[in-house]
Amino acid sequence: MSKRAIILAGGKGTRLKPYTIVLPKPLVPIGELPILEIVLRQLKQQGFTHITMAVNHMAELIMAFFGDGSKWEIKIDYSMEDRPLSTMGPLKLIEDLPDNFLVMNGDILTDLKYGQFFDQHVQHDHIFTISSFTRRDKSEYGILETNEQHTLTAFKEKPESTFEVSMGIYALNKRVLDFIPDDTFFGFDHLMYALIENNKKVAVNNHDGIWLDIGRPVDFQNAIDLFEKEGDKFL
Repeated sequence: MSKRAIILAGGKGTRLKPYTIVLPKPLVPIGELPILEIVLRQLKQQGFTHITMAVNHMAELIMAFFGDGSKWEIKIDYSMEDRPLSTMGPLKLIEDLPDNFLVMNGDILTDLKYGQFFDQHVQHDHIFTISSFTRRDKSEYGILETNEQHTLTAFKEKPESTFEVSMGIYALNKRVLDFIPDDTFFGFDHLMYALIENNKKVAVNNHDGIWLDIGRPVDFQNAIDLFEKEGDKFL
């Protein structure tokens, strides 16, 4: 079965400055390769044959680097936004979407098996499937709990919280387009509210491997260190 992926590569990478002053975030290097090339190679290895990159900020640099994908023996084309449309809005600009397709951010370092994730989504005929990750965040502060009299009732020294978060990787059925307005800034959050409101089942598949979103300088450095030590897990 042919597999199609839409890569969201139009953001400005504001949180990753100063690295993104001269380069779009998807071209920021992890080791010797831009992060988006690592993603592209992974998708190719896992059976994806057609990649559409939704571009906006510094689009000409991304298009010049990846071209038509012949260097990687994969078809690449582009969907140009004339203004930012967030994460789900750009999908309404792509006219040839298949019944099921992958949507993901272009700045993710993970060992997720994209092909298996996609196949499971198709097998169960979900309208939308989220790949999730369990993140543990430790507070930098001691936490005070008080009552109405402003008296201390409990204290926790730098507690750790656990959250299940979206990895920025999704599998979609084309039916979901009915819930995305045309030519409107419309994000993942807006779509989730719309699907929940309309009683549409959204599947969540938890990934227990490696996931780093390089949106912040600290995450970017962690990704560089991890790729240097364990790069064979991603290529």
